[in-house]
Amino acid sequence: MKKIILIILMMLLPILGIGQIKSASLQASGLTCSMCSNSIYKSLKTISFIEEVDSDVETSTFNIKFKTNQEVDLDALQKAVEKAGFSVASLKFVMNVNNLKVQNQQKTEIGDKTFYFVNIKDKVLDGDVEFRIVDKDFISPKEFKKLKSRLEPSGDKRIYNVTF
Repeated sequence: MKKIILIILMMLLPILGIGQIKSASLQASGLTCSMCSNSIYKSLKTISFIEEVDSDVETSTFNIKFKTNQEVDLDALQKAVEKAGFSVASLKFVMNVNNLKVQNQQKTEIGDKTFYFVNIKDKVLDGDVEFRIVDKDFISPKEFKKLKSRLEPSGDKRIYNVTF
C-alpha cells in the first residue's frame, strides 16, 4: 500500500509543479558574431523538452522556456552549447518549489534531482526560485577554481552544485 501511495505521489509531483524547472537563462562564451549565436540557437532548438528559445546577441544570452510537465535535463543544455562549438559561462534556471528548506553545504532532493547548495544562507524557499549551477562546465574556469574546494563531486548519481 505504501508503494502505491508513493508511486501516485511521484506521478503527481510534476503536475503540482513541485520541482518543475520552468525556464533558464544561459550565457555562452566564445561567441564572436551573430552566426555563432545562431549556431547555439539551432542546437538548443533540437532539444525535445525546450518550448522556446530567445537569444540576445549582444550579451550572448539565451532565454529558454521549457515545456510544462516535461523532465528537464540541465546537462543536455550544456552539451548542446558544446556541440555548437562553444562553452557555457553561466546557467541560471527557475524552479517552482514548495516550502523547501535549504542549508549551506548540504544536499537537497528536489523531484528526481539532487542539489548541493554552495555559498548560501540557510532558508526556506517557496514559489519560483532562481538557482545558478556552479559546476565545472557551467561557469568560467577562473570561477570554478575559486569554488572547487567547496563543491560536492558527483558519484554514481548526478549532483548539481548550485547557489542563488
